[in-house]
Amino acid sequence: MRPADMLSPYELLEDGFRISTDPARLDLDVIHGYLTGSYWAAGRTRAQVARSLSHSLCFGLYAGDAQIGLARVISDYATFAYLCDVFVLEAYRGHGLGTWLMGAVVAHPDLRGLRRFMLATRDAHGLYAKFGFALISAPEKWMEIVQAAPPAPMEGRAAPRPSIGPS
Repeated sequence: MRPADMLSPYELLEDGFRISTDPARLDLDVIHGYLTGSYWAAGRTRAQVARSLSHSLCFGLYAGDAQIGLARVISDYATFAYLCDVFVLEAYRGHGLGTWLMGAVVAHPDLRGLRRFMLATRDAHGLYAKFGFALISAPEKWMEIVQAAPPAPMEGRAAPRPSIGPS
């Protein structure tokens, strides 16, 4: 088992920008601030974002020491990965940084050779297609559970279990 926090940091440098998988570099304020304004993560709490980052392989994008982007991967590092929460801050778009970030993700040594690497996007199909992503070939084989985010459990107490059957 190789949880994301046990992987060696992966870093790339180019023209004053850095991509790093070092979790200590992640700026929760920047990440949460961006995600809560996005169409896919509006309403996520700071605690949910922090927890999601701690259970993922995160590729931070930096200008100097300032975080300006992110790509988050959830994986078993053997057969499957799911890419999510990809962004580059508006002020840094249009310079190829999103393409560079995606290149770093697909080139990561622990993500090579996976049987399936998935993502969902509303508007960035062209970017992801450059890296081999395509529409699902047999969507009738896939299922999902979609629900409104449940309220966060109270600190120190387990979330209540749903009741099944008549009360």
